[in-house]
Amino acid sequence: MTLYPVYPLYPVEPVRGEGNYVFDKDGTRYLDFYGGHAVISIGHAHPHYVEAVSQQAATLGFYSNSVENSLQQRIADKLGRLSGYDDYQLFLVNSGAEANENALKVASFHTGRSRVLAFKGAFHGRTSGAVEVTDNPRIISPFNATDKVTFVALGDTEAMKAELASGDYCAAIIEGIQGVAGIREPDADFVQALREACTATGTCLILDEVQSGYGRTGRFFAHQHTGIRPDLITTAKGMGCGFPIGSVLIAPHIKAWHGQLGTTFGGNHLACAAACAVLDVMEHEGLISNAAHVGAYLTERLAAIPGVQNLRGRGLMIGFDVAGDAAALRRSLVFDHHVFTGGAGAHTIRLLPALTVTQHHADEFIQALTAALA
Repeated sequence: MTLYPVYPLYPVEPVRGEGNYVFDKDGTRYLDFYGGHAVISIGHAHPHYVEAVSQQAATLGFYSNSVENSLQQRIADKLGRLSGYDDYQLFLVNSGAEANENALKVASFHTGRSRVLAFKGAFHGRTSGAVEVTDNPRIISPFNATDKVTFVALGDTEAMKAELASGDYCAAIIEGIQGVAGIREPDADFVQALREACTATGTCLILDEVQSGYGRTGRFFAHQHTGIRPDLITTAKGMGCGFPIGSVLIAPHIKAWHGQLGTTFGGNHLACAAACAVLDVMEHEGLISNAAHVGAYLTERLAAIPGVQNLRGRGLMIGFDVAGDAAALRRSLVFDHHVFTGGAGAHTIRLLPALTVTQHHADEFIQALTAALA
């Protein structure tokens, strides 16, 4: 049996990770400035994480959600306290796409409506409902395509207000910072206007924080830089630092009933152990403030490099453009300088290192990038 081709692959296989580095089978060390799509939040193989997951696997790896699981409540308590959303409700799932699917479903149940407002450049996942609100026709199959989603330009306040004024929308869904689109952050004024328009029209506001959340921008969630509170917040990626887990944070005014939502693997014991360990490390090592501090330092260093254009982002979610082929630059960084980065279009480099990154790592990256650009 062969593997179904999904991504074009680099001919390199990391087999071990340690902190902000990965190693291939020959022992070559690579600086990881992409974190596997922002998944590696507390660094590779953090000792506390390894111990927590190992102990849980040796104790009880799984049982169904038809019985109590105190680890789920531990996540809810710690996540609520660290994020400032301790009055919200938590539904645990397995991925970001699944989180967005369920957020859309809850919004539709709550409002009795079916239409959704989304934004140009959005990426919310590849499953049925999530891909419908993703602005990429190439990955929307005929089965997924419906007429229930309207896209407006990110930042177009008048178009957004005009659509929501109809009263037909169950939800508006927006990323804290658009990642796949190339690190595009909506203005605070626009996000605040969106919150006001949703409130006025009885529309649920969904903040997709799958990539931009969990401390990456120097606040727990990116939208907290704007001062608003959504009705639903979705998370995943950095939540489990490699173990699949996601969640939906649901405002207290939205009521649930038994059977409304469900999941087999969501919130399983191993996933919960991983997620609890991530929150422990984030708190004890001050990783949210570290993301703000090192992110500012890295941005300052990047701004001084000739060839770095349109520098943008917040904290450790950074994008910039180059004049030439970004894919060629990324290959040079991997094979000539042993650094992993991400891309987003023909000319964009995307940086999503672990929140444990230091100024030393930033300097190492700047040296490699400068050499690769030269």
